[in-house]
Amino acid sequence: MYNVRALSYAPTTLALSFIAFLAVVYIGLLAVVMSYAASTVAFSQSVRNSEAAVASLEARYLSKVAEITNLDYHALGYEKPGDRNYVSGVRATALR
Repeated sequence: MYNVRALSYAPTTLALSFIAFLAVVYIGLLAVVMSYAASTVAFSQSVRNSEAAVASLEARYLSKVAEITNLDYHALGYEKPGDRNYVSGVRATALR
């Protein structure tokens, strides 16, 4: 049948092999966690940069709105309409 003696190992060899396997798995898990941390930091930095760009654009937008709001249109030659004419006509209905 089978040679049972060839499959048997000393308990010390099995324990050392298991410890080596666990050490490799531990190092692999450390590598995964470190790469996840690096990608998280890079993502948070890109979010911060995007927020800064949005804040800059918002400040420019608000300054333009304030400039338009505070503009003196009368000094530029614009006048308020004195007479309002509306178009009078027959009401149109959807049912014809």
